[in-house]
Amino acid sequence: MASPFDVSLPLLLAGAGVALVVAEAMAPGAHLIVLGVALLGAGIVGLLASAFFPPLGGPVALALLVLLFGGAALYIYREYDIYGGTGVGRTRDSQSLRGKTGRVTERVTETEGQVKLDRGGFNPYYAARTTDGEIAEGEKVIVVDPGGGNVVTVESLAQVEDDIERELARGRAAETEEEADEA
Repeated sequence: MASPFDVSLPLLLAGAGVALVVAEAMAPGAHLIVLGVALLGAGIVGLLASAFFPPLGGPVALALLVLLFGGAALYIYREYDIYGGTGVGRTRDSQSLRGKTGRVTERVTETEGQVKLDRGGFNPYYAARTTDGEIAEGEKVIVVDPGGGNVVTVESLAQVEDDIERELARGRAAETEEEADEA
């Protein structure tokens, strides 16, 4: 007589894998996905193999399949930086936003606006303000004051480049005057 707890090992692995993948979907953070994919993959291969090639349904073969699928899942997870695992693009604190560039997604004025920062963290969209005038949608900007919340103060990169060009021109003019005085 069969007991209700007579479950094949491949079916048990597949069930545990499904449970872990669902748990990862409910609470993302890359804590369970690699193990879940490894167990699910080994369980499915074990179920299919037990029908056609029974030795692959044994405990040793299933353990090797878990390692194989786990290694593949870990490689894919790290290679494609799922969940931003390497920390690239993450911000550490508001001060790390200073100097970041991005684009205006909603016209920025002294009282409203929105920007999307390049490598601006998990959610790169920030409410933005400017200290003078307005910045049109689509224009490139640079963060001059990260604030401390989710509102940053930005300036148009075109304006910043103009200031730099003016300073460079002033410096060239001063050098030219010095050379003329020396001659």
